[in-house]
This record gives sequence, structure tokens and C-alpha cells, in this order.
Amino acid sequence: MKISGIVWKFGDDVDTDQIIPAEYLITADRKELAKHSFEKVRPEFAKKVREGDIIVAEKNFGCGSSREHAPSCLLGNGIKVVIAKSFARIFYRNSINLGLRLIECEIEAKDNDIVEIDFDTGEIKNLNSSKIYEFKKMPKFFEDLTDIGLIEYTKRKISEREMKVKNEG
Repeated sequence: MKISGIVWKFGDDVDTDQIIPAEYLITADRKELAKHSFEKVRPEFAKKVREGDIIVAEKNFGCGSSREHAPSCLLGNGIKVVIAKSFARIFYRNSINLGLRLIECEIEAKDNDIVEIDFDTGEIKNLNSSKIYEFKKMPKFFEDLTDIGLIEYTKRKISEREMKVKNEG
């Protein structure tokens, strides 16, 4: 699978309060949360981000609290992938559970660059500079989770087991 998108560049230690300020945690609605994403650090983000855009950050993206609202908010903005040198562990797991793809990789990119990600080969190409970066692919189980999220994945597995039991009985 290949995807490409326009880059939104962030630095080190982007915390969950920057992604979605605490005062907006009164809802779990992704679209409502998305209206306030990064509003204290990049006020233009929520108005200008488009479906398929990609966040590229430095180290420790998603640090801070363990709130699931942060990856949910990014999904509400249409962000499908975040590329960073490293992620806070709880943000990493919450993202997988909700279906937000994360790639740990250090790449050179700036705002408005276009990057192409090939999940099959584990390569990212910055189409503006033509530089190619390799990343370690997620285990198949995590890829399956990020395709649909943990809840839907679990529902499907339960349904598959129930059908198997029914067919054997």
C-alpha cells in the first residue's frame, strides 16, 4: 500500500495538550475535537489541514497525558499517518488502538513538502528533495489493528470464532 500527502512539520516533545487542549476533552467526537487541534501552537492547523495530510515530527511525539483524544483528534482532521523520530509509548499504543498509523523514522521534511510512503517496502520518499528513507515495518498484527482499530478488529475476530464454532457444531 502506498499513500502520499502534504507535510505538517513539528519539532520535539509535542505533547497531548498541544495536540488537543484539555478544555475540549468534554467530547469524544473526532470532528469536534479536530476543530481545536493544535490551536494554541499552530492556530491555522485545524482550518487548513486536509484529508490525507501527514504530520512529520522529531522525537517524543505525543508525550504528556494518556488521553486517547489526541490520536482521535488527528484522525478527525484526516491525518492518516504521523512520522516521528520517536513517540511516547502510551500515545503509540492509543494510536494503534484507534487506527492512526505511526512510523518511527527520522526524515528531513518541511511544511508543504510532499512525502510518499510505501508500507510494503518500508520506504518514505520526500518528493520535493527526492530523498528516500527506510523505516521498520510494523508487525502484521499491528498493521491489521491500524487498518480498522482495535474495537472493530476484536468484533471481527469474535464473529469469526462464533462462525467457526457454529460450523463445527
